[in-house]
Amino acid sequence: MKNNKYCFILLFLTFIFSCSEKQQKTIKEEKPITILVQPFEDLQSEKVEFVTNELKKVYPNVKILESIDFPQNTYYKDRNRYRADSIIKFLSKNTKEGFVTIGLTSKDISTTKGKIKDFGVMGLGFRPGKACVASSFRLNKQNSNEQFFKIAIHELGHTQGLKHCSQKTCFMRDAEGKNPTDEEIDFCKKCKAVLINKNWKFNSI
Repeated sequence: MKNNKYCFILLFLTFIFSCSEKQQKTIKEEKPITILVQPFEDLQSEKVEFVTNELKKVYPNVKILESIDFPQNTYYKDRNRYRADSIIKFLSKNTKEGFVTIGLTSKDISTTKGKIKDFGVMGLGFRPGKACVASSFRLNKQNSNEQFFKIAIHELGHTQGLKHCSQKTCFMRDAEGKNPTDEEIDFCKKCKAVLINKNWKFNSI
């Protein structure tokens, strides 16, 4: 009877150890995503390089793609804008597993917001998602490159599952129809913690 009891305990411990080992292997096999920067033809290469270099400071796996034209179905002729949601759908369709694509443009972009059919935005990203888009059209002439980076990293944050943040200095704050990017300094500690779990790197936590 005692031998049977010991055998049961041994089998149970072996099962637990085996499951734990499998779980650790699964965690280790998870690979960090690669961010693909997809410029559209209208955007200056200098802006693309600036945004990319800033992204690499917090996330090293970043690759610039060749510039492309907008798909025809993304253009909204009535207001000479490009539909951000249509751009994201196009980019998502061409984004493989393990990658996230951010489209960069200088053109005016828009989306439907509540009862407003065509609401102009600086960027758009679905939470979570495989793609997002950022535009420099509504940014100030001064600090435009830095502001552009902040829009880009905000939208990438959404793709990683981050919601809008209540802290006014956080990259994830809600713009509320304005341009508060000059007030933004960094991700707050809470938002950083989420990104760190997804292999993002920061100099300070």
